[in-house]
Amino acid sequence: MQNVLRESRRLAAVQLPVIPIVGRWIAETPGTISLGQGIVSYDPPPEVGEAVRRFGTTTADHRYGPVEGLPVFVEAIQAKLAAENGITLRSGSRVFVTAGGNQAFMNAVLAVTDPGDEVILLAPYYFNHEMAVVMAGACAVRVPTDRSYQLDVQAIAGALTPRTRAVVTVSPNNPTGAVYPEEALRAVNALCESRGVFHIHDEAYEYFTYGGARHFSPGGISGADRHTISLYSLSKAYALASWRIGYMVVPEGLWQAVNKIQDTLLICPPAVSQQAGRAALSVGRGYVRERLSRLDAMRRAIHQALTGGGVPCELAAVEGAFYYLVRVHSRLDAMTLAERLIREHRVAAIPGSAFGDSSSCSIRISYGALDPGTLDEGLSRLVTGLRMLT
Repeated sequence: MQNVLRESRRLAAVQLPVIPIVGRWIAETPGTISLGQGIVSYDPPPEVGEAVRRFGTTTADHRYGPVEGLPVFVEAIQAKLAAENGITLRSGSRVFVTAGGNQAFMNAVLAVTDPGDEVILLAPYYFNHEMAVVMAGACAVRVPTDRSYQLDVQAIAGALTPRTRAVVTVSPNNPTGAVYPEEALRAVNALCESRGVFHIHDEAYEYFTYGGARHFSPGGISGADRHTISLYSLSKAYALASWRIGYMVVPEGLWQAVNKIQDTLLICPPAVSQQAGRAALSVGRGYVRERLSRLDAMRRAIHQALTGGGVPCELAAVEGAFYYLVRVHSRLDAMTLAERLIREHRVAAIPGSAFGDSSSCSIRISYGALDPGTLDEGLSRLVTGLRMLT
């Protein structure tokens, strides 16, 4: 009997990545202003370019490096974690340099789950997280946040089962822009400890907070190193998206598992990207702080434009990242609305359904890559489109 050539059933169950789909619609509609992909408008620090120009002058630059990352970069990361996140690495945890935050998350999921295990994602969630869980053969369990996209710790506790292996939190949040208070993150972390599950916390947007909001790293809680996995990325803060550079802090007990995964998928993080990342960390978070006021002004402009009256939508006040998840009062589903906004009004947003937001028609707006003039025109098109497509 001849076998049937087909793709993996696990992969068939994974949602298609939405960014390339929206990107194709944009390419087919010249002149579209994108409020879609989550990137920043500014360039990396000049020190990054200088470090890269120096790279390649020694034979060692072109050889395989340690699976966990170059020692000089790992040391720089450890110093940053201690100074900014309250995470002091002793015998209880280790650092792995990864090819971006997505690989860090995939490492974590593969390290802690077996097929059929459950991972709790707080909806709306980052779509690549859900994709990774399904790809690993585990089950993504959706637990809704409240109307302001804040954590509901009781709902998380109620969703835990004997098959739960991890609870995932993202703060500041993609796609909602919510920032979770320290008290709530401590409660989730304590819940995970008491129930014997891992707390995976994604901190890719740690520097992007506004007003009185403050970022908190649960990995810095005393005793949390035994069950907390902290994920970081340099793509957003230092505009290093194409360099694919991030890192993770894992409990010592997961060292061998993550080592196996990373050696198989990556062998070692790209040395040139690590030198770029090391240069970025040497500049520090002040580089981002200098650029927050412009992002904050655009954040407030979006809120004013969409709540000023006559726009059939609602949105929660957000204090972090550079996103709004806008609930739209429309007869259309989110995917159709997003496509028609592009094709008919030349403005792009990401459908909320990709983030597991099934309670309403919603779209995610990103303002990180815009300048104020482009934002004004994009908002004008968005407001017009929303009024016409409801």
